[in-house]
Amino acid sequence: MSQVANEKPKVAIVMPAYNAEQTLEATLQDIPAGCWDMLIVGDDCSKDGTVALAKKLGLDVLVTPENLGYGGNQKMLYTAALERGADVVVMLHPDNQYDARLVPHFVGFLTNGTTDVILGSRIRSRREALKGGMPLWKYISNRLLTIVLNLSYGMNLGEFHSGFRAYRREVLEKVAFEQNTNAFGFDAQFLGQAIHHGFRIATAPMPVRYFKEASSIAFWPSVRYGLVNLKVASQFLLRKLGIPFKLFEPAQR
Repeated sequence: MSQVANEKPKVAIVMPAYNAEQTLEATLQDIPAGCWDMLIVGDDCSKDGTVALAKKLGLDVLVTPENLGYGGNQKMLYTAALERGADVVVMLHPDNQYDARLVPHFVGFLTNGTTDVILGSRIRSRREALKGGMPLWKYISNRLLTIVLNLSYGMNLGEFHSGFRAYRREVLEKVAFEQNTNAFGFDAQFLGQAIHHGFRIATAPMPVRYFKEASSIAFWPSVRYGLVNLKVASQFLLRKLGIPFKLFEPAQR
């Protein structure tokens, strides 16, 4: 870690938000007190009262000048977290789909040196995933895509598509995330980059929570997202054969 030995690492929780007024407060209430030093909400031109609510709750809110997209929002948030000295950055969707009570446990895996990146895995069993509300088509596509990606990357992760993940500072400093897409494919590119640079990636189990107010990608955007994952995995394999791709070049900051 980048902090002085025996000094408590500085933890930032970043939340890329879009129309999260109905779920933001519930998400915050689940985060254990004292497990973070800064909490930053990135609002991507929400059309509801997300910004007003976040300010009412006393949160640090960054507002995009125009709709940047999911990836563009994350770029803004990660840059802000690094500039403010974060040693660990937790990315948590503010839609209350992910169990925020696990934040300190995820942080612990990073700060004790077990891993460099950790993702929450919603897939402990088919029965639990479907009972938790995951649509059958999404479960099937998740499983098939995860199998292909594990084979391509030489990994054994439970899931690649979680909206609850944490990074050590060194990962964000090395990965050239600024050049990634501003759309939903950002996470796929980031993970491929982190694997290419040799960072240790792990997943940890968490409950599945699907409900009406929780954000979810529709079918055709999910198809496009899957294709981006396959494209990045293909580029990763070609890069191992010596074909260069700008995507995998280290950040120049």
